[in-house]
Parts: sequence; C-alpha cells; structure tokens
Amino acid sequence: MRRDVRILLVGDDGVGKSTIVTSLIKESFVPRVQHVVPEVTIPPEVTPENVTTYIVDSGSGDNDRQHLESEIRKAHVICVVYSIDNPNSFDRIPTYWLPYFRQLGVNVPVILVGNKIDLRGGEVTNEALEDEIIPIMNEFKEVETCVECSAKLPLNVSEVFYFAQKAVLHPTAPLYDSRDHVLKKDCVAALRRIFKLCDTNKDGILDASELNEFQRKCFDAPLQAQELEGIKEMVRQHSEGGVRDNGLTEEGFLYLHTIFIQRGRLETTWTVLRKFGYGEDLRLTESFLYPKFDVPHDCSVELSPLGYQFLTVVFENYDKDQDGALNKEELEELFSTSPGNPWAGQKFPDTTVADDTGAVTLQGWLAQWSMTTLLDHRTTLAYLAYLGYPDEPRTDALHVTRPRKVDRRKGKSTRNVFLCYVCGAAGSGKTSLLRAFAGKPFSPTYEPTKKMNSVVNSVDIDGSEKYLVLQEFGSKYEAETLRNPKKTDLADVIVYVHDSSDTNSFSYISNLRQQYSLDHIPTLFVATKSDLDLALQRHEVQPDVYCRRLSLQVPIAVSVKTGQTADVFHAICRVAMNPNSAIPGGADRALTAAARLRTYAKLASMVGGLSTGLYLVFRTFARPVGGQGTWSVGQWLAWLIGSSGGRREL
Repeated sequence: MRRDVRILLVGDDGVGKSTIVTSLIKESFVPRVQHVVPEVTIPPEVTPENVTTYIVDSGSGDNDRQHLESEIRKAHVICVVYSIDNPNSFDRIPTYWLPYFRQLGVNVPVILVGNKIDLRGGEVTNEALEDEIIPIMNEFKEVETCVECSAKLPLNVSEVFYFAQKAVLHPTAPLYDSRDHVLKKDCVAALRRIFKLCDTNKDGILDASELNEFQRKCFDAPLQAQELEGIKEMVRQHSEGGVRDNGLTEEGFLYLHTIFIQRGRLETTWTVLRKFGYGEDLRLTESFLYPKFDVPHDCSVELSPLGYQFLTVVFENYDKDQDGALNKEELEELFSTSPGNPWAGQKFPDTTVADDTGAVTLQGWLAQWSMTTLLDHRTTLAYLAYLGYPDEPRTDALHVTRPRKVDRRKGKSTRNVFLCYVCGAAGSGKTSLLRAFAGKPFSPTYEPTKKMNSVVNSVDIDGSEKYLVLQEFGSKYEAETLRNPKKTDLADVIVYVHDSSDTNSFSYISNLRQQYSLDHIPTLFVATKSDLDLALQRHEVQPDVYCRRLSLQVPIAVSVKTGQTADVFHAICRVAMNPNSAIPGGADRALTAAARLRTYAKLASMVGGLSTGLYLVFRTFARPVGGQGTWSVGQWLAWLIGSSGGRREL
C-alpha cells in the first residue's frame, strides 16, 4: 500500500485554491493569502489513513504554466476547484481542465471541489448536484467524486483532502464501472476467489463462523450478532439468492461489496482485497506470493507440521465423494483459486501415489507436496497463498533442515524428505524402478527418458514416515547434472542401476564414477532384471567385487517385472538417514582425504605458493607406479585431486 499521497489543487483564478489550503492548516478563514501557497507536508500520524500527505497549490496564469505542468505530472490526485458563484469556472472543468490532463498523458484520480458554498442562495439538493456532476463523470472516468466546501466558514475543508486521500489509497477505477454501476470483471474475479477461500467447508455459503473468521482476518474484530443479522437482512431485501440456509452466498457477498463501493466505503473492499494479497492492479503481489524466506547453503526445505495439517484439510474439503482420493474434477475445483495445477507439465499424477482410477490419494497428495517443497519451495509458498493458508507468517508452514555436511559429520540425518539420484545406462530399468516406487504397473514397452523424471512416495522406517524423491535425468541432462557441484550437493543418496542381464551395463556406471566427483555422496548399487539370466559383466571386476572394494553393500538384485524389489526403497532411505554407512571407500575416507588436502594446502602456503608447495610435496612423496618408475607431476596432481574427492579407480 502507498505510504504517501501528493494532492494538487488546480482551477481558475479566484476560485479559492490557496484559501482552502490555508483554512485547512490554520483551521480558520484567512482573508488575504499569497498567490500560490508553499507546499504543505502533513505527517502520517495526523491523517486518518496514516500516510504522509503533500498538499500542493498552483497558479493558472501564463507565468505559472511550466510549474503547473510539472506538478500535474507528479500528482497522485488532482483537486479541480471551481467557485459556486462563478458558473464559468465549473463549465471549464469538462471543456478545459480535464482535457488538459489527458493532453499531458496524466491519468490520476480527479476530485471536483465546489468552493464558496457560503455564497449560494437557496437550497440545492443532492439530486440537483448529481444532475450536474454525473454527465462529467460519465465522460471522464478519472473523476472520482465531487465535494462542496466553504473555505470562509470553514466547512467541509478537511473532507476535501480526506476524499482526495481515499481516491489514491482506495481508488474506484479498478473496482467499479461508474457508467454501468457494476463491479468490474477483475474485481468480481478477486472477490469470488476470496469467497471460495473463506468458505472453508465448501458448501457454497458463508455461515456465521466463516463470516466471523473473515471479519477477524480482515478487520481484527468479530461481527456482533446484531450486525450479522442486519447484513443478512439487507442482502435478503435487495439480492435475490444472496442468503441461503441463513448464510451468505457468493451472490450476496458480491452485492455487499457493490453497496460498499456505491456508498463511498471503498476502503472496506480495498482492505479485504489487500488482506488477501491483491495490489492495485487486482493481481496477487510478488511480495505476498513470495515472502522473504532464506535457505542457507547445504540445507533443504520441508513442510512443517502446520504445512502438512493445512494441506490435509484442503484435501479433505475437496474430496467431495469422500472416497479418500481426488479425481480430476475435484483437483480442478481445488486449484480454481490458483493459476492451475502446478504439476501439469510433470506427468502428474504418475509422479506419486494414486488409486486404480488415477485419483490421487492423501498419501500421494502429501508426498507430491513434500517433493515440490524439497525441489522448489517457492512454488509451495505461492500455492499455500493461492489455496488460502490462514495464518501469517505463511513461512511457518515450512521448515529449514540443518546442513547436510552436519548430518554427515554426525553420522545421522534429521531430514524427513530425501533426494535420490538414479543413474545408469539407457535401458537399465531406471524408469521402471521409479514407476514401481510410485505404485504404477510395469510397462514392457521401452521409452527412452528424454527429460528429468521425478517420483515420490512415503517410506515407513521403524514407525516413522519419511518421504523419498527419486530422480532420473535421461542422457541429455545426466552429464549436465553430475558435473554441477551445486546440483550434486543436493543429493542425499546416489543409486547406480545396471541391467544384470546386459554384459555392458555395469561399465557405464564405472565410467560415470571415474568421470565425475561423486564419492562424497552416500551410494547404493542396484542390479535390475534379476528375473533374466545373469550375464558376466565386461568389466575389470564383477559388480559384487567392485562394491566390496569400495566397502559398500553388494548390488541389490531386483525385478520390477515380477514385483521382486527386495525392499530396495527402504534400503535407500536407511542410507540417506545414516549417510556415513555408504560412503565409497568407507566412512572415514572422505574425511581423511579432506584432512590430507588441508595439510597439503597449509604446506603450500608456507613455502610461498600452492604450486610450489605441491611440487615439494610431490618430490617428497613421489612413489613408483606399478613398480616401474616414478610419478610425473601431472600424475601426482591427478591422484591428489581424485583422493580429495574420495574416489579410487578400480
């Protein structure tokens, strides 16, 4: 919301612009004032809207033209003053002043101010005033309202500036079509969305408790029973279908806001809209959708108990047939208050648990959000807003974990959601493994993975529910991911998959390990297609020997086709929970390698440079390779870099 308002007074000579300003400041009539009163600043604490207000006077002579145009362009609202005893000053509003603003390309609210009502003879009704003003308002949409005052009495002077403030802070134009006397399309859409969010039991009406909660959220005070009955009675009388079963319908809710606006209470509707995150363009603001939420390096984000509780309630409210799953229609209705399903481009619901009809179960729903929060917590933050998370700060629905390096140092992870990269040659069975994890049937048709594929499910570990996210990348993205330390640092586990019936499948894994520095990541090997004949792998050593040399568990043999998955997903979770149990080369290797590298670095700095230091260490520790000669500097550096990553060629 704007924190300052700049009000400009314009009008013909002699209409009383300067006198209105001085009457406001002095709170009494000043008979003689200067041609143009200096700019006045009113501090926020003395204004009803609690904003800093600048009041700017102007002259209309030829000598004032340059200054006038400059101020018109800087103004947030313009008060066009005319004199009651000078009809020509009123006639010039639609013929000169309003076209002049448009000619300058200025589109700000305009307040018409009729001064010197003390000089009017006889009574003038509101209807007569409307007859004069309505034609102007119909032609010039920027005109918000008309206020009559007397700087001499003084009378209604403060109201002039109050309405000017309101025109800026609570503008009519975005909400209401003054010509057709109806709410504008975007306003209707925003209010309908707010109604849906407040209708917590999704029965199409706002009952007393829902209206009270709405009132508390927007205005920090409950509705008194008498007030509530008065509102419903007014709606009953003027809006057919506005009240049903003693509750307010969507039609009644829209009618109420129409009445608020027509009666000049725009601040009521704007307060509601802003409480629900809308800006002046009637779009949800970036600051509302994405509140400040810092995630330190090496930490991940999970849903907190509050987040899981809210998403569970949302699921139950939209499970209309109460079958424990959300079908396509129920999901569409659930996401009707948002831009749409956030997973539409991700093969959802194949990414999580669904029933036989493809409807997403509660387990699958919470798992999908767990994965989304882990991989892209900003999407979760925004959708908590779209779906109507009731309390602030909304960031309480999320939880930041402790750094992975701390987990690995302590040997036990405190996370509840784990990310596992699944790597292997094309056709090795990665996709089938992922499908099995998400409870999808085995597909005998091979389709190469063309883009990153992610699935999620819950895993029960000793009575504690963990969520496991499995990701495969396809040949196009695998190298891009594995060579990027920022991406590999996100993985809690890496699973190497090979086809036990394909003689060349394991070599692909071995080459990956040699090509990329991945041995700091807890590791598990899986041999797929165990229902087929076991093939001798074309590799220096067979997979079981390879794993033993790395102090790792031998490959877990699975057959997705026959449903024999050997509890592999529990094994992955246990590795993630106890990261030091599956570090290639043993739990201490990465730590000792890192310590050795630090020692070398210190030695290098002592002798005046890293390259010189490493060369001296090389001269000291150089040793024969296979008993034939000594290492070259390049060979020794390659060994050192490889050791620091905890990798050993086999």
